[in-house]
Amino acid sequence: MGKIEKLIERFLKVPKDFTWDELVTLLSHFGYEPLKTSKTGGSRRKFVNNKKVIINLHKPHPEPELKQYAIKQVIETLKEQGDI
Repeated sequence: MGKIEKLIERFLKVPKDFTWDELVTLLSHFGYEPLKTSKTGGSRRKFVNNKKVIINLHKPHPEPELKQYAIKQVIETLKEQGDI
């Protein structure tokens, strides 16, 4: 099993210690790119794929771990798009 497959498997278990950087890697694998944010964009981050599907998330700070509800929202979107 490759590195990305292990990351997907871990992500689907909705861990409490899944980091923002791991999420960016995962979304990039599925073709999602971060949108540029304005100077006043705050901690909201958007990712878009080639089908123009947008995933809108709050970038956690100061700790890098995502909230479990955010992971569940991303899983739901990825399932709806047939990515997982």
